[in-house]
Amino acid sequence: MALASVLSELTDAVTGAIGDHGLYAVFLLMLVDAVLPAASEVVMVYGGAVAAGAFAGQEVVFFGRTIEEGLPAYLAVALAGTLGYTVGAVAGWAIGLYGGRPYLERHGRWLHLDADKLDRAERWFVRWEDWAVFLGRLTPVVRSFVSVPAGVLEARVVRYTLLTLAGSALWCFAFAGAGWAAGASWERLHHTFRYLDVAVAVAIAAGIAWLLLRAVRRRRAAAGAARSG
Repeated sequence: MALASVLSELTDAVTGAIGDHGLYAVFLLMLVDAVLPAASEVVMVYGGAVAAGAFAGQEVVFFGRTIEEGLPAYLAVALAGTLGYTVGAVAGWAIGLYGGRPYLERHGRWLHLDADKLDRAERWFVRWEDWAVFLGRLTPVVRSFVSVPAGVLEARVVRYTLLTLAGSALWCFAFAGAGWAAGASWERLHHTFRYLDVAVAVAIAAGIAWLLLRAVRRRRAAAGAARSG
């Protein structure tokens, strides 16, 4: 019940910010989400619904000019989310690069990054290389913990930025499009995505557990071979 209350308050805060500040809120919230989870699904789905003209009195405004609802507003919201997330991802990369691993191991709690998470991120990058950035941007929860480790591991900035831009564009245009299509029914759609997020997170955890189990079995087999030899 407490978790449901927290999620409800978070959703209200996000939708209120977008309702009041439009594209600026979408840009800033997605910028934050590139480093810390900031309910990016809610941001883009609700932004898409606003673009569709689903809520009276809420318009997509840019520098005092109202953008026509429908396709122009949808494109503006999706682009604001994409650019905000990309800027935040590059900032997170810079934090990792210039802060370095020792600094993050001491102060990473402010970014929800401890030594264990950095180790897992390093294994993720070693295993998937460039795909780690692109796939990470499309994976719930993981997507907010790619930027800083990418800097720590000195990912090449141009390639990193382009892969981030591609992944975040797919994410933002898809979720904003879903909100645009759903219109005033966006909340029901949001609840559906919440269950999808849980399912994806469970699948990722199961995959990690399987990889760890396989590594333990290999280690035991190698130790047994060494003893018998």
